[in-house]
Amino acid sequence: MAIATLTHRLIGAAALDVGTYEEIEADRAATPHAFAIVLASSLATGIGTLGLGGQSAGGILIMSVAALLGWAGWALLVFEIGGRLLPEPGTRVDVGELLRTIGFAASPGLLRVFGVLPALTIPVFVLTSVWMLVAMVVAVRQALDFTSTTRALAVCILGWLLAGLLVVAFGLWLTPPLT
Repeated sequence: MAIATLTHRLIGAAALDVGTYEEIEADRAATPHAFAIVLASSLATGIGTLGLGGQSAGGILIMSVAALLGWAGWALLVFEIGGRLLPEPGTRVDVGELLRTIGFAASPGLLRVFGVLPALTIPVFVLTSVWMLVAMVVAVRQALDFTSTTRALAVCILGWLLAGLLVVAFGLWLTPPLT
């Protein structure tokens, strides 16, 4: 894939362009790029947490891994909820299509690197989290062939909340106990 096409798709996905998500859904060659976007977004999350202070290289790694696991959990939950619990009659679940579209929906997360600036950390993380949720709704609606945006929203929010609980549990598991 040419860099111009990748850039166009990153911008289109972040701009919530339905046509871009349809193009990504149909292009099997976009799978590695979707994975790279998720990895880069996770790394940007880890770097962005430097703005919270007291973070080391190990902390960046832990936060990056937590972000990656959170995304993976969210993706799995969206797959299960959207494909099995809340499908529409026309829903056709294709793992590759879903992973490509929701991978590109992580593109606003690349901006989390700006969280490295302490005054921007919280606003950047709040803005990008909401933006990624909205992008995920568009991606899920297209990939699962939903006719209802409300259904896609319900699938994404439920998956987001459950994935958030998994990330918190992972964080508590890695955090040493207070003594």
